[in-house]
Amino acid sequence: MEPVTTINVVDHQTEQSNNTPTIMHLDDEQSNKDICPCDNHENESSIHLTNDDELIIRLDNLLLDNELDSNIYFHSYQSEKQMSSIMSLISSTLSEPYSIYTYRYFIHNWPDLCFLCSNLETNDLIGAIISKLDLHKNSLRRGYIAMLAIKQEYRRKKIASTLVLMSIREMIKRGCDEIVLEAEVTNHAALNLYENLGFLREKRLYRYYLNGVDAYRLKLWLK
Repeated sequence: MEPVTTINVVDHQTEQSNNTPTIMHLDDEQSNKDICPCDNHENESSIHLTNDDELIIRLDNLLLDNELDSNIYFHSYQSEKQMSSIMSLISSTLSEPYSIYTYRYFIHNWPDLCFLCSNLETNDLIGAIISKLDLHKNSLRRGYIAMLAIKQEYRRKKIASTLVLMSIREMIKRGCDEIVLEAEVTNHAALNLYENLGFLREKRLYRYYLNGVDAYRLKLWLK
């Protein structure tokens, strides 16, 4: 099956004031219906959670339940030495290249929100998620999933959903109120992945991408 690509450009109305670089986002993993850390009801416009500790436990259980390949392992970003591997993975997966300054903006400011997946035998990087967490409108602590990339031969192995869960868990530990991202309206695999993790479609952004395709803004309300 051909990989599904989502081009994810930062919302200029909400992010440009923070000098956030333009970024891209890719995910083509087919998500599972039973992966959902929050009670997501079809007619609800938001998800309200009051007990962060309870939610973290539920996320931990989901991570434990994910049956993953024994030849892979997950780890956090450690040093600048990993930067070239991260850039190589994302540039080979996404359709447009980005300078090292874009990666450094996210990873140097939020290194604990960069999670990686590698091959146990070769240590080759096979997956990465890059996120950030900062104040939105001087009140909400908003998380933002910026980049998600998985090597093509390792897709559909729950690596993407595991990386997203790890990122959500860390954001909750840091007092996050909500998490947002954008996805193409035609990228059904990415939409399914995030919606099955509790994200809801907040609004449609018309002609949001350079190719003229609309986007959905997805949001996970945590409080």
